Amino acid sequence: MSNLKKLTLLHSNDMHGDFLAEHVDENLVGGVSMLSGYVSKVRREEENVLYCIAGDMFRGSIIDSEYLGLSTIQIMNMLAPDIVTLGNHEVDYGIAHLLFLEKCAEFPIVNANLHVKTNHTRLFDPCKVIEVGGMKVLFIGILTESVLNDCKKDGLIGTFITVEEAAQEVGRICNTYNALDVDFTVLLTHIGFEEDKKLAEMLDPAWGVDVIIGGHSHTFLEEPAMVNGIPIVQAGTGTDQIGRFDIMVDTDENKIDSFTWKSIPINSDNCPRDEALEDFIKNYKDQTDAKYGCVLTKLTRELSNPSRYMETEVGNLFADILQSSLGVDLFLIGSGSIRTKKFGPVVTKGDLMETFPYDDQVILTYWTGKQLKHGIKRMLRDEAFFGEHTEFYQVSKDLSVEYDMVTHSFLKFDYEGKPVEDDQIFTIGLQEYHFNNLKDSFDLEISEIDENHRHRSIATSCAQVIEEILQMGQHQDAKVEGRLNLHLTEEAKQALIEKGR
Repeated sequence: MSNLKKLTLLHSNDMHGDFLAEHVDENLVGGVSMLSGYVSKVRREEENVLYCIAGDMFRGSIIDSEYLGLSTIQIMNMLAPDIVTLGNHEVDYGIAHLLFLEKCAEFPIVNANLHVKTNHTRLFDPCKVIEVGGMKVLFIGILTESVLNDCKKDGLIGTFITVEEAAQEVGRICNTYNALDVDFTVLLTHIGFEEDKKLAEMLDPAWGVDVIIGGHSHTFLEEPAMVNGIPIVQAGTGTDQIGRFDIMVDTDENKIDSFTWKSIPINSDNCPRDEALEDFIKNYKDQTDAKYGCVLTKLTRELSNPSRYMETEVGNLFADILQSSLGVDLFLIGSGSIRTKKFGPVVTKGDLMETFPYDDQVILTYWTGKQLKHGIKRMLRDEAFFGEHTEFYQVSKDLSVEYDMVTHSFLKFDYEGKPVEDDQIFTIGLQEYHFNNLKDSFDLEISEIDENHRHRSIATSCAQVIEEILQMGQHQDAKVEGRLNLHLTEEAKQALIEKGR
């Protein structure tokens, strides 16, 4: 008869500094106080509980940005996860700073692939075995270069390029550590839901990977995806919910006997508050409120930003400010740079920082009309709507695009009311991050556009430009104008709704 033991795995991902609860229909939702309360409640109710975080603790809040992630590490220390893996935003403050933050963490951080190129020395432990209830549970942390774009700037730091390389490394680690009689193996990944499914397909069952807990694509699930016999899960984004596995582990065969998984809403109905953690966060909030509470402007009304995969009011406002202020023909602003669903009507300095936390310099580039059409078509590829975590862009005024997803063709591609000619030259402003990732986002090489005219920096801070223009006048407004008029299939519309949740 098999020896069965129960293991409860709790998991979060892409928390992005979502520390504070919000009022939704008169109920409190989210925040690390009630999240901590739920984790503590489960630890009291169950014997063998492990809580893990699959990347992107950092970025998205003033409290995080103001203290360069140190505040987040201290808050996470109080939340007390058993293990964490890195996401792409963990490197936003630089590799050296990340290594400093790791020293401040009172929990293990695993990552199998970040390494120094010269001698292939890993920057972090690739995995960790945690013993609980007489079971040995192996956690392996995985990233790939496609999501770790900031590391491309650092010539000394290397990482996996492909999912295939990641699979090979998983096999190497499992082959080595299974000798320790590991009872259960968890991949903590931050590569996106679709990539997780590809990775699972490549794993040899003999390696013994039991579950994949992922992040990066902010995927909300009703149930796990089963690929190659492996359940794959995520817990959306922020702290509004937490994933929960209740697993019966066959410790004789070192595999799952049975399991249930569900997404638990973090709200005042079923999650007690952690008042000590609330008081700790309040100290940070009081300091940032004092610094960032000054009002910049009052907009005509509240502007919306419902999804990063469509034209939005906030996106149009920011793109137009940067285009007009910097004197370029077009500005393409990364939708992922805009982090809140709503903006205004009263806008404080803190509101702007929370909505637009990823400040960057502006690079002036020169594109032909043909390159612009090619780049926008790349942006609107099917993968942007079906699962893959691709970059999408908000465009400034004067560009009017009508795109048919069924035929993958433009029905209209106008600038200032006239069809764009292939040999026209446009000055286009890009954030430095998106300039560095021109190939991924637009399928264009920097050398290609430099043939038209060499790029150069024209501003050292996007946020300063936006802040200055917002302060110049009250009652500014922006509307969705059909700059990106997308003729989508019903399937794509539904996918967009899911992505916008």
